[in-house]
Amino acid sequence: MSDLGSVSRPVRVAIVGSGPSGFYAAEALLKSQTVVAVDMFDRLPTPFGLVRLGVAPDHPKIKSVTRVFEKIAAHERFAFLGNVHIGKDITVEELRRHYDSLLFTCGAETDRRLGIPGEDLPGSYTATEFVAWYNGHPDYRNRKFDLSHEVAVVIGQGNVAMDVTRILAKTVDELKSTDIAQHALDALAESKVKEIYLIGRRGPVQAAFTQPEIKEIGELADCDPLVSPADLVLNAASQIELENPDNQHSQKNFAILKDFAERTVRPRHRRYHVCFYKSPVEIRGAGKVESVVLEKNELSGEPFKQSAHGTGVKEEMACGLIFRSVGYRGIAIPGVPFDEKRGVFPNTNGRIGADGAAPGMYAAGWIKRGPSGVIGTNKPDSQATAETLLSDVPRLTPCEIPSTQAVLDLAKSRGVRVVSFVDWQKIDAAEIERGKAKGKPREKFVTKEEMLAVLD
Repeated sequence: MSDLGSVSRPVRVAIVGSGPSGFYAAEALLKSQTVVAVDMFDRLPTPFGLVRLGVAPDHPKIKSVTRVFEKIAAHERFAFLGNVHIGKDITVEELRRHYDSLLFTCGAETDRRLGIPGEDLPGSYTATEFVAWYNGHPDYRNRKFDLSHEVAVVIGQGNVAMDVTRILAKTVDELKSTDIAQHALDALAESKVKEIYLIGRRGPVQAAFTQPEIKEIGELADCDPLVSPADLVLNAASQIELENPDNQHSQKNFAILKDFAERTVRPRHRRYHVCFYKSPVEIRGAGKVESVVLEKNELSGEPFKQSAHGTGVKEEMACGLIFRSVGYRGIAIPGVPFDEKRGVFPNTNGRIGADGAAPGMYAAGWIKRGPSGVIGTNKPDSQATAETLLSDVPRLTPCEIPSTQAVLDLAKSRGVRVVSFVDWQKIDAAEIERGKAKGKPREKFVTKEEMLAVLD
């Protein structure tokens, strides 16, 4: 009889991905009655995933959740193995030799495409690369964004699209005391953007952004929010949605948008246009973005099930800069089943495989369910997967080499410098110290080499 899950032989779980989903899953596993040891892997030397590299620099309160993650990392049966790329530095097959179970919490790292002509013209960018660039992600530090144009268009109305537009709309004075990467702050200081358009295919009642995000737009130092009153005229189904007592999300958004529409236009350096019922059908330009063709939409369907349909009425808007923020998808890892259409690891209740057919492999977070919800949404999702994993312990096949040191030795033999959580704390302290001179909470290192140099 196996003693897997006992003090003498803890269940060894490798969590791949160190964002919120990974930490919440680790917390649930470590608090369980079953004895579990967690090794958390990340391809970057830094933990916390999108909390560090996705949350906007001007939203520091959201990042305070890392204090919770630090407490989880302090558990005696937790280890962080940063700067290890699973699927490249160490294969999934090799990982399975050293762990009884693998839990993937690697998120949705890339953008969905619009699928329209001109999408790849220079000047057309994904929201992901822009967000990663201004947050100091090592993979995106050398990206160049042509901010010399007066008109910027952002396709999409989720909170990431809001982040992109808000960063474009803010003054340097509003950003300089945040942890925004210095290279981004320097570039934004030279920005010529004056007109910012946030484009959504459906109406104001269906907008995905949250009330705090849209409210912020009305509080910017040198940017005036504009909404066309015509966009606030609702069809019958949207009116029913708005009046539903459980739909406070839309009610709060609509009240703010109505206020914007009724405001007197103020003299500001920039203007922020919130536009509804429009979809891009083509991006045009001779070698670079020069305009976008938008088709006017109308909504049809029952309340809360409405879809947008093109009317055939089109307009061409001159612009030099486009950001696409229409959803995200995961990236395949060799050795793990992947649903190419949905961009997730196919799973049943977190068990990976069409019918949970990959024994010992699990998923949580966006790579499990797709890109939905906010940071807090991942906690119950991760807890559910952790419960599934724990219920499977009697059926797990104990791994061949239950040793973290063996994993460290394997990485070292391949020239990989594994970063521990103590190492990360040294990097963290150095970044905070760098930020003090500039009045910033931190000045991030934007290359792996800089981070590892702190440790050497």
